[in-house]
Amino acid sequence: MKRLYVDTSAYLCVVLGEDGAATIAAALEGAQLHSSVLLVLEARRNLVRLARGGQVPTARLNALMVQVADDMRLFTLRDVSLEICADPTLPAVTTPRSLDLAHLRTALWFHRRQRLDGYLTLDEHQQEAARELGLPVA
Repeated sequence: MKRLYVDTSAYLCVVLGEDGAATIAAALEGAQLHSSVLLVLEARRNLVRLARGGQVPTARLNALMVQVADDMRLFTLRDVSLEICADPTLPAVTTPRSLDLAHLRTALWFHRRQRLDGYLTLDEHQQEAARELGLPVA
């Protein structure tokens, strides 16, 4: 069974049915899914932001929040711990934003224990940083 780390951009793409959602959903099918607890925070925050901005109908927001809660049962989630935050690992060239770095270090934590088969993100800078750290980008 393949092991995938899923960041918030890839997860929300599927939840919202954005362009590329079918491809990502197909990659997730049957895989062991891993992420940071930041996925929950970022997904919920972004859904509220999108609803407030009119990109997601307010009437749909509650159902999406329930879906996020239900979906988290499909993931092995890792806390943002002192171990993750104090890890000195940084990409050689790129300088990720703080939460992106927390995702990358969390993925490395999983990868060091049992090899990941892919790091899923839609963010090109994060993809590059993942490659620099030796993570397989899916």
